[in-house]
Amino acid sequence: MTRIKKAHPKNISIVDVARASGVSITTVSRVINKIGTVKESNRIKVASAIKDLKFQPSIFAQRLATGRSNVVALVIPRYEGVFYSFYALELIRGVGTMCEVLKLDLLLHLTDARTPLSLRGVGGIIFSDIIGNRVQLEDSLAKGIPSVVINYYVDDLDVSCIAIDNAGGAESAVNYLIELGHKKIAHITGDIMTQAAAKRLEGYKRALEKNNIKLRNDYIFETDYSRGQARSAAERLIKSADPATAVFVASDAMALEVMAVARELGKNIPDDLSIIGFDDNPSGLYGPVGLTTVRQPLIRMAEESVKELNRLISLKSATNRGGSAMVSGGKNAPRKILLPAELVIRESCKPFSGG
Repeated sequence: MTRIKKAHPKNISIVDVARASGVSITTVSRVINKIGTVKESNRIKVASAIKDLKFQPSIFAQRLATGRSNVVALVIPRYEGVFYSFYALELIRGVGTMCEVLKLDLLLHLTDARTPLSLRGVGGIIFSDIIGNRVQLEDSLAKGIPSVVINYYVDDLDVSCIAIDNAGGAESAVNYLIELGHKKIAHITGDIMTQAAAKRLEGYKRALEKNNIKLRNDYIFETDYSRGQARSAAERLIKSADPATAVFVASDAMALEVMAVARELGKNIPDDLSIIGFDDNPSGLYGPVGLTTVRQPLIRMAEESVKELNRLISLKSATNRGGSAMVSGGKNAPRKILLPAELVIRESCKPFSGG
């Protein structure tokens, strides 16, 4: 008796499946890619052959057949402490959760902004902010790769973006301090090379102007978002000959550092200094006093970015199959969304009672 050696499952091809089921290769491809133009009898034959042969379809072959890749890249500019950043971790959590819901595969890509992105086979890209890597965004758009930008409002490119109203959130924070009677209000900025920090500075200035409070440049302390620079700024602020009675800080992490410095220098929060942060980092709840802050909807921003990218990928896939292309200004055009920020009042601020 002649024994026939069975092929290893890894060596089984679509040709073997077609031969075993007695149908054409095209029919097998349509069944694998769930294209509904196959007779039910043939679909059953193909499904049975796939099971018997333990055939595993090639992901890349499926992408070629459907014109769609379900791999989504999240591009995050690399900076020190990125994996200790509340902002970055929230984005990764939000993007990852929605990718799971929509059956998308997530590729995390940290970039130094100087090197081109190597993202072969990626169906779409989510850019987390644009910090020195605008060329990467422009390159992906030129190549026709569906792209979405988050935490940066792009008004001069035909690209979907989802950002937070940083200026509005900052303005509401400073307005609150003014309502409490404060007029000497300082601001510790983030890295103003980022749009978020620049917009928070803009909101701070706008609130002062609208309330007829003179802007004092000596009350503005520029930092790079690090706790080290926040500490230095806090020391200069508190030791000033004419110290501010309140301070709006561009991030909660820095605001907590300001609180620590104030205590070290014998100051009481909020009796001697009222403080407002930005982020709504949970760590702000566990200090000597709860940190008043501006809540930005990071999870919502992340989830909406995945939904929008999935929409763009689907549109491109439909176009590749002969559907209608995206029309600028129409319902299929890129979307630009600005999400509101919310003031969260806790214990780190009090009415000004001085002269």
